[in-house]
Amino acid sequence: MHVTHDQVLAWRLRQQSLAPRGDVVRRHPRAGTGGRAGAGGLVGELALAVRQRKPKADAVQQALDAREVVKTWVMRGTLHLVAVEHAAAYLSLMAAAKTWEKPAWRRTFGVAPEQMTALGQAVDELLAGRSLTRQELTEALVAQKEFASLEGQLTSGWGTVLKPLAWTGKLCHGPNQGNRITFASPRDRVPGWSGTMEPEEAARIVIPAYLGAHGPATPETFDAWLTRNAHRKTAVRGWFASLGEEPAQVEVDGTVCYLRAEDVDALAAAEPSEEVRLLAGFDQYVLGPGTADTRVLRSQRRKAVSRTSGWITPVVVHRGRAAGVWEVSDGTVDVQLFSESAEVPKEALEAEVAHLEACHGQSYTMSVRTV
Repeated sequence: MHVTHDQVLAWRLRQQSLAPRGDVVRRHPRAGTGGRAGAGGLVGELALAVRQRKPKADAVQQALDAREVVKTWVMRGTLHLVAVEHAAAYLSLMAAAKTWEKPAWRRTFGVAPEQMTALGQAVDELLAGRSLTRQELTEALVAQKEFASLEGQLTSGWGTVLKPLAWTGKLCHGPNQGNRITFASPRDRVPGWSGTMEPEEAARIVIPAYLGAHGPATPETFDAWLTRNAHRKTAVRGWFASLGEEPAQVEVDGTVCYLRAEDVDALAAAEPSEEVRLLAGFDQYVLGPGTADTRVLRSQRRKAVSRTSGWITPVVVHRGRAAGVWEVSDGTVDVQLFSESAEVPKEALEAEVAHLEACHGQSYTMSVRTV
């Protein structure tokens, strides 16, 4: 079956409850919310609220408190909210890359694989039945002779040494103590936690979930989203092949891609979208295909969205593509439209600002300029 990328974009908008909006609270664990800024904060709340017809205040925090979602490092080593029933699968595929066992990782961060194994065992014991702030966890670890030299790595703002511990099921984020994060064991934060699983089993959960929100896609696009292509290509292709006739193959503007078989008819019937949306920073609609996908974000505009230190700027989406960027400053929603994009209707932007007002419970003025 052949489809156009315009159809693909319209279908993704619908799959991610962006057009039309729904009453979603956590319909799309596969889409997720997240980013370096912290998935449980304003970024996560806005990513969810933009998908709700009637935004619900503190919906992310309520889901965390109810232990319906867990906050942890997953895709590309960044913080995300993941539905608890899918957490083990996502973590298992992250762990399967074994990035911390590679010589380059050891040279960069100065921690040997054997130390990581011992660190995981120690953290597992320290977090049994309790939550600790990063400072408390670090102090407890460096008090042990074998970890005394790791204080710098453990306190790094990037959390690089802690991420493999998340992927192997030793820690996740716990409830905040004021403005301080805490770490907890998945045993205490994920109902029914039984540990991670074999990669092949995990792939049977994660690949269809990804394709259900971000497909059609290639195995390479999937792994770029998951690990920045840290897995062996043969392994990823093997996971896709193991799914048999599920997923189906479709051709998108000349490229053979995969899609869940159950979605083929809906994709074929999709009509190009004219919808306008103001998406939060780090939104999965952009990160699912990746900022390198020029069909979503023109190459000359990538630096405007994918900023230094891993920051992903809020974007204006029109017809499924990034048509500009935006920010809130001093009570004004400052919209910067890309000059080469199709004209974005002003009334649609005004409607999106009104939705932001409902999300945040305050009034805004709007400024629009072309860049």
